[in-house]
Amino acid sequence: MKRCMHVALLATLVSASAWGQEVSVYSTTLAQTWKQETPGFDKATYTPATQFLGIDATQLGSDALSLHLFGWGLTDLADQSNPTGKSGGYLTYGYLQYQFPQANAEIKAGRFMINQGGGIEHVDGVSARADLRGGFTISAFGGRPVRFTSVLDPAAKSDYEFQRDIIFGTRLGYRIPKTGEIGISYLQDGSTAAKDLPIPSPVDYSRKQLGFDIRLSPAASVDFSGRTLFDIASHPDTPGTLEKPSKIAEHDYNLAVKISDSVSVTGAFTERNFFAYFAGSNFKSLFRQDEKDKFRAVGGSVIWGSAASVEVVADFRRTHRESYGDANRFGADVRWNLSNQKIMSGFGYHKVSADDAPVTGTLGPLYGLSHGEIRAWAMVQKGLLSASLDGIFFNFDDKTNPNLGGQGSIYQIIGSLGYQATTNLKVSGDLSYGDDALFKKQVMGLLRVEYRFTSKGGRK
Repeated sequence: MKRCMHVALLATLVSASAWGQEVSVYSTTLAQTWKQETPGFDKATYTPATQFLGIDATQLGSDALSLHLFGWGLTDLADQSNPTGKSGGYLTYGYLQYQFPQANAEIKAGRFMINQGGGIEHVDGVSARADLRGGFTISAFGGRPVRFTSVLDPAAKSDYEFQRDIIFGTRLGYRIPKTGEIGISYLQDGSTAAKDLPIPSPVDYSRKQLGFDIRLSPAASVDFSGRTLFDIASHPDTPGTLEKPSKIAEHDYNLAVKISDSVSVTGAFTERNFFAYFAGSNFKSLFRQDEKDKFRAVGGSVIWGSAASVEVVADFRRTHRESYGDANRFGADVRWNLSNQKIMSGFGYHKVSADDAPVTGTLGPLYGLSHGEIRAWAMVQKGLLSASLDGIFFNFDDKTNPNLGGQGSIYQIIGSLGYQATTNLKVSGDLSYGDDALFKKQVMGLLRVEYRFTSKGGRK
């Protein structure tokens, strides 16, 4: 099924040459190289090459019809760096889109990402949206979730795919004139909960969530946004020795206030119950299904000089994790933006004060994780050339932590140089040098080639 969809999308693009379409192609090629000489491991030289390719084709026989594709492919030019093989690839999205002339309506079909208040989802299916009378909006989607079985133990693969057989959702919104928008949404991922399977599973990959989202800007100087997700799925009974998980899957709210032309403040509050939340997405890099505890964070920043060439940002963030304890991060950055010379630079210092934690996999003594962080950077552009230099240094309070490999500080320096060869072509390279507990005195290089092309066809 998946292969047929890819072939159909490619055939649509090829045949579009007869439709007077406009085609934009953007590609980025990355080639990296580094050596591994970590004690206890075999020496290896890694040279992975990755190609990212995106295509946007509009006016496919109609001004309202367009095609959008993006994916990547990877191959190792030396030793194998990817556990699943020396070559691989993936279609991130590929869909046809039709925009109707009325009601700001549109429909998509294929593989796409959707964000409708409750989270960002990756779907193979169909989605649609439209504006209604009276300031209301409605959207809906349905299909199969894009599943990443490579992140699971092979024994759990079939259970994971069986539970996540369907995904669908909808959102109804209301736009408040000159103020903002509020919305209510529903999401279901999987048709059968783990406890209702013929053989109940210990891990529930399915989700049922009811969401509320809000965006208010009653004045040009105030912006407030956020959402709350409720877990409405039916879970197995919680043993009497454990606290019953909250039905609030997530609170996530942000406030930005511009006090004057040179001073603004921000505030943020986040609370998540991982048992119900799964990070609000089916992206494999954003969640772990086996996480069961709770997370809470509150923070804010004060920005001075936002309208000037010098900007100072002071920030604070306090996090609490049931299984790890509390941590505070605070500090400041000073930034220069010399627009006439096209130079940007800055430096900053942050301190992290964290509860002590045991070494992973042991019941031994606790070790400190508190540390200081220093960072400095500079970027400059002169004509067709651009360059940057970025350095970061960490100094840990507890030098005896065995996770640090006997060293109390780690650092990395990255330099970059780019050349805009033509309007459509840019070539750049990065070189980094670092020293940490795992990779001693590691040198890494990266070559990047970016290409963008737009072609306007003629109708036949």
